[in-house]
Amino acid sequence: MSKVITPREEDYSKWYNDLVVRSGLADHSSVRGCMVIKPYGYAIWEKMQQILDRMFKDTGHVNAYFPLFIPKSLFEAEEKNAEGFAKECAVVTHYRLKNVPGEKGKLMVDPEAKLEEELVVRPTSEAIIWNTYKNWIQSYRDLPILVNQWANVVRWEMRTRLFLRTAEFLWQEGHTAHATREEAMEETRRMLEVYADFAENYLAIPVIKGIKTPNERFAGADETFCIEALMQDGKALQAGTSHFLGQNFAKAFDVKFADKDGKLEYVWATSWGVSTRLMGALIMSHSDDDGLVLPPRLAPIQVVIIPIYKGLEGLNKIREKANLLVQEFKKKNISVKFDDADNARPGYKFAEYELKGVPVRLALGERDLENGTIELARRDTKEKQSLPMVGIVEHVEKLLDVIQQNIYLIAKNRTERMTYRVDSYEEFKKLLDEKPGFLLAHWDGTPETEERIKEETKATIRCIPLNNPKEEGKCICTGKPSTQRVVFARAY
Repeated sequence: MSKVITPREEDYSKWYNDLVVRSGLADHSSVRGCMVIKPYGYAIWEKMQQILDRMFKDTGHVNAYFPLFIPKSLFEAEEKNAEGFAKECAVVTHYRLKNVPGEKGKLMVDPEAKLEEELVVRPTSEAIIWNTYKNWIQSYRDLPILVNQWANVVRWEMRTRLFLRTAEFLWQEGHTAHATREEAMEETRRMLEVYADFAENYLAIPVIKGIKTPNERFAGADETFCIEALMQDGKALQAGTSHFLGQNFAKAFDVKFADKDGKLEYVWATSWGVSTRLMGALIMSHSDDDGLVLPPRLAPIQVVIIPIYKGLEGLNKIREKANLLVQEFKKKNISVKFDDADNARPGYKFAEYELKGVPVRLALGERDLENGTIELARRDTKEKQSLPMVGIVEHVEKLLDVIQQNIYLIAKNRTERMTYRVDSYEEFKKLLDEKPGFLLAHWDGTPETEERIKEETKATIRCIPLNNPKEEGKCICTGKPSTQRVVFARAY
């Protein structure tokens, strides 16, 4: 299958695009900048949704849904947020089409159907949600509000790449309202921990937890917390964000509550979200030149059983045993597929499921039935071994946890190897070009220096790590005093 996928060393970007399309995750759409998420790709996203949704509900959150369209006046209410997203907005101005005179089958915008107020197609939902919260909140008894929304958003991107950057994408966005600053900040940090837990224990991706600089902060937030991951090519990917919004949106939409003493106060807010960009992180963190490598906890198919036979009689014997194995796997809540389709030879199927990243492949032949054995192949290490049929389900159940942990450790070890302490601007620039990764370097704390480094190197400050050790040093760019290192990288 490597023949249909460009090798990583040859062209990492093309390798990624080939892999997304060839493995059946997604396809390009006839709508510029948008993608079609195919069933196999959507099955992975569904697993992500199910796990995250449970984690959200375990921390007290409930789901709701808000309109796709936001009146422009509402969108403008929080100035920083509006300015931050203005260049990416799709705007609805009319509500009807009509026939073009004299041209059958051709339609045009009806100039008489102009909207009284233009509608922004949501790039994010703070405006419409906080306008709604104004009606929900009167007293401290109405707080906290802990709401999450699963939705699509539109951000009009010029340069697009499947999953990583598309004009329309899927995500979840949490929007919470609190009586105190402390409670809102606690929520912001709690959701960052949820995202880090999900990234490391399900995506099998190690992450750095940190705070964004003011330059990189979410528009309209007082603080943005994030998790940053490192891909195989040494570029960083922001895998999740949690924003402390202060009272900015409450003030913009005049959302007040009466405290226990009857005094009116502005509400404190948070928002947090992850998107289908996590699919890109999953692919780029673990996959190889032969296809996807999926952590078992997110694999749509965890085990595939492939029969090897000569005739229908042999297939029927294998099928009888395989069907019993399928039932045993299902009892263990292990997703399994018995592929007895006769339209492809076993070798082709082996390559196909390797391409799709199925963690465990079992091959069962007529001779195996006689010997009471079965061949097992691991996707992560590509090791093969012949094992006794008896106890194979229990063996695979334990092995799936081993594979999950191994995939994480491979990514963790790679991240550690590609993380460098840098003390000079020359070394900084050289590493970015020759050995990219996370660069831990001193910065003088000014937005001007941050912007200069970005313009000169295309590297950004990914985050200031939480619990960052204090360390006296000099800014790599200006030589001015610095009290800590921050994380730089080129990013997606």
